[in-house]
Amino acid sequence: MSSVPVRPAVSRIAWTSPKIDRRQTPGAGWTLYAAEPIAKDEIILVWGGVVLTTEQLYQQPDFARDHAIQVDDDHHLCSGMVDDVADSANHSCNPNAGLRGQITLVAMRDIAAGEEVCFDYAMSDSHPQFYMECACGQPNCRGVVTGDDWKLPELQARYEGYFMPYLQRRIDRLRNKY
Repeated sequence: MSSVPVRPAVSRIAWTSPKIDRRQTPGAGWTLYAAEPIAKDEIILVWGGVVLTTEQLYQQPDFARDHAIQVDDDHHLCSGMVDDVADSANHSCNPNAGLRGQITLVAMRDIAAGEEVCFDYAMSDSHPQFYMECACGQPNCRGVVTGDDWKLPELQARYEGYFMPYLQRRIDRLRNKY
């Protein structure tokens, strides 16, 4: 599988680390790769855009909906119709990146040069209609990613400290029930 690295120019509405390459990968679309080593907790990208309610998001074209991340119960950060480098962070059931706050993607562990940079959408998405067939190919692949995956105890333990704040609050409330 060949891919051509494309050094990102300055993102138009987001910030992407200069240690990131964006590549067009057959079967996976645009993907992010570490061009050089990235240390644990180092900032990889900071998303930008406009905040939309779920209703407003579902009125947008497919491209815009596909370039949004859920940041709260009824709010999504959307880059709109801009093809931004930061929106190329793909899902993996075995991620090397996670969330810090609502708009920042950081390394969950040291990432080697040449590794794809990806996060688990369970860290951000909780919309009941969210459903995606997963093709990450990891040994622990769930096969399907849904808006309920954040409820899985094994993911809560594995991604502790890397969930969207609104999801972390939900998890904390669930834990306090018992």
